[in-house]
Amino acid sequence: MADQPLTSRGAATYQRILDAATREFAQYGIAGARIERIVSAASTNKAQLYAYFGNKDKLFDAIFFGSLERIVNVVPIDATDLADWAVRLYDEYLRRPDLIRLATWARLERRPAGHLVEDRDRLDDRKLRAIAEAQAAGRVRQGDPFDVMAMVIAMSMAWSPVSNVYAATAEEPSEVHEQRRALLRECVRHAVAAD
Repeated sequence: MADQPLTSRGAATYQRILDAATREFAQYGIAGARIERIVSAASTNKAQLYAYFGNKDKLFDAIFFGSLERIVNVVPIDATDLADWAVRLYDEYLRRPDLIRLATWARLERRPAGHLVEDRDRLDDRKLRAIAEAQAAGRVRQGDPFDVMAMVIAMSMAWSPVSNVYAATAEEPSEVHEQRRALLRECVRHAVAAD
């Protein structure tokens, strides 16, 4: 990012840009997002946006990496209960469907294969260590900790906005979500249980 805002007014403008850009990128992707729509929705101008973020790609990066950090902080892993972690991820996708949509656009438009982000930008070291420790303690099945984590995340996304079967919304009846949570919890428990 080029410049951080120094005043409370600047911080408010900065946050409005982030919020508007998050909606824009989540809906249209990187190529389809338009700076004009972002500045209009943020009640600012291009000069302000470029002063804070430099360009459209850097703006996407700020939002995307912020969304990755949010998932790590809001839904911290508990490798002793990966089933609960999967359910908490499911709930976060309901609350913030834009998070998973941003990751999908990054996959489609930037990194179609391999890790979603460069090694230096990955935030999964703590998760992988926690899974390896749970494996060593006999609580989680053996296998590459990354593959175990990837499988649990994929299961948690079964009804997410990127599902190729059914995309759930927070507006659905709570009993439907409870049924899905119970099924997800049971399936993850069985999938990761130590042999």
